Amino acid sequence: MTAQKESQFAPELCSWCSKAGIDPNRAFVLHDVPTDFDLSDIEETAQSVKAFGRVKVRDRLTDTQTGDNLVLCECRQDIQPDRIPPHVQPLNGGPAWKIFLLTESVRSADDFSAKLKKLMVEEGKTIDDVTALLSITTPQENSPEAIIRAVGDLLAKTMQPTSENTVSRRLRTFSGHSPTPAGEESLDSWVEQARLMIEECDCSEREKRRRVIESLKGPALEIIQAVRGDNPDASPESYVEALESAFGSLETGEDLYVAFRSLGQLRGEKLSDFLRRLEHSLTKVVQRGGLPSHRVDRARIDQLIRGATESEMMLLQLRLRERKEEPPTFPRLLSEIREEEDHARVRYESNTTPSSLITKQTGVVGHV
Repeated sequence: MTAQKESQFAPELCSWCSKAGIDPNRAFVLHDVPTDFDLSDIEETAQSVKAFGRVKVRDRLTDTQTGDNLVLCECRQDIQPDRIPPHVQPLNGGPAWKIFLLTESVRSADDFSAKLKKLMVEEGKTIDDVTALLSITTPQENSPEAIIRAVGDLLAKTMQPTSENTVSRRLRTFSGHSPTPAGEESLDSWVEQARLMIEECDCSEREKRRRVIESLKGPALEIIQAVRGDNPDASPESYVEALESAFGSLETGEDLYVAFRSLGQLRGEKLSDFLRRLEHSLTKVVQRGGLPSHRVDRARIDQLIRGATESEMMLLQLRLRERKEEPPTFPRLLSEIREEEDHARVRYESNTTPSSLITKQTGVVGHV
């Protein structure tokens, strides 16, 4: 039996052990044992391998696919693979019998499974991802070689967008010092960038943690080192939350919601700029639990209508009051407002022609 056939037959041998009530770590199989050998002769030959100790034959069968005669044997103690030879010579003469250790199959399968799971966790993937890819590339094959190829293909697809986005997704530096030093980001700005990277980047959890850590220094880095000390597998989201707790405002979600409800349009401020200010405040409210996410669109349009004291005409043109029951999302609302602002600018410029300016100037001179 070749090594490949042994690998394929290993699950059946483990099932054989289970049916015989034998611990696989204490079992081995002898190959090509003649059918006319007595059990006592087989046991005596197997015991010539001193590392086996006392041996008992538990079952025997013939492989219908290969024609090999197989004998299942059991030792009294766990087998140490490095002390077992590949063959044993029958005491009564004849061709050597090959020794196949089930413990090797069990351990290698366990090691492979454990390593595969660890790799998938580190890369932010699951075994289901591998299975799905395997069913597409090699539907009829589930060997370790096929699985390794599938894992390689999956990681190649994962790493490609990561390398392309490394520069664009790189976080600016944050140290936690106040006031914010030149060349560094404030906490609010850094948190927004970090959350966007975590949500949108296709890279693994480990890569996201690395990107967060490499953007930190000073007191901020010390906080994350403490988090990692408590939990080496902490998520990148927990890193951001820890920094917000350490350096952010102590205001509760309810306090932030009250502040949001008090925002109003500044004199001369465009409606689109006021909307952006509202959104920035509203995002903090939701993050601190001051408002359920499903109520965000309604809260946004309510406060926009309430606070836009400088843009009453535009509110009428966009019919925002009539749309409160089915409010648009932030991107759609911002787009509509910017389009209306652009139309208003074009109308103003078309009404302010050079001829009208000359007329006005002439009228002023004539009056004098």
